[in-house]
Amino acid sequence: MNNLDNKKILLIICGGIAAYKSLELIRLLKKKGSLVKTVLTKNAQKFVTPLSVASLSQEKVYSDLFDHNNEAEMDHISLSRWSDIILIAPATANTISKISYGSADDLASTIVLASNKQVFLAPAMNVRMWQHPSNKDNLKKIINIGYKIIGPEVGEMACGEYGEGKMTEPTDIIDQLESYFKNLKKNNKFKALVTAGPTYEYIDPVRFISNRSSGKQGYEIAKSLFKNGIDTTLISGPTNLDPLPGVKQINVNSADEMFQATLKSLPVDVAIFSAAVGD
Repeated sequence: MNNLDNKKILLIICGGIAAYKSLELIRLLKKKGSLVKTVLTKNAQKFVTPLSVASLSQEKVYSDLFDHNNEAEMDHISLSRWSDIILIAPATANTISKISYGSADDLASTIVLASNKQVFLAPAMNVRMWQHPSNKDNLKKIINIGYKIIGPEVGEMACGEYGEGKMTEPTDIIDQLESYFKNLKKNNKFKALVTAGPTYEYIDPVRFISNRSSGKQGYEIAKSLFKNGIDTTLISGPTNLDPLPGVKQINVNSADEMFQATLKSLPVDVAIFSAAVGD
């Protein structure tokens, strides 16, 4: 079964010789029925042309953060929200570094920083660059953020050297994206319940007993469950955290309110009680 049909893929193409593979990647995604929009970095345009990318994607190519014709629509926000996933292929050492430090100095990096979608990176660089300690540290940072890395592979490179750093072939990237969406579809059948934060146990209308729970752990658990396709309900005590997009949230104050909300939310397939309930 085709798991990429009608999926919205935002493809960011960075400046490396492996950028030529992005053209085949677009062709395969379109063949699978995906909707593909593309962002070319300034250096990517030295390897592939906007015309060739637009011809294959049948969509406008985006590149300039400060395009007066389009930024009134806030492309860095609208493109991120439009997509189901963001794929960066090839992802250069420079782009990985910028993303790991939260840099936002062009359209591509600004989109990633503003994104609320799953981000995939297919690295491509010289073997020494791939093995450099600073690049390894940057990769650890973005993996901890929750971004997914595809590859790289071991092979002969354009520079003539041999080793790890070759961009994963487009067909293999397609397979991994299909597996991701297949798992999302499978997980859609499951329901999860998460409790988070403190509770307020009132002594009188003014005073209450509580604790300093931030709720961050429960919110992160709920966010991870939702990102993996699970229908998630979050029952939250009083916190200063923003609601999670897509997650059904029930706000409560007391332990009894949390208990009643939990009963009403049953049955579920999994329940994670991370709230610091006052007792």
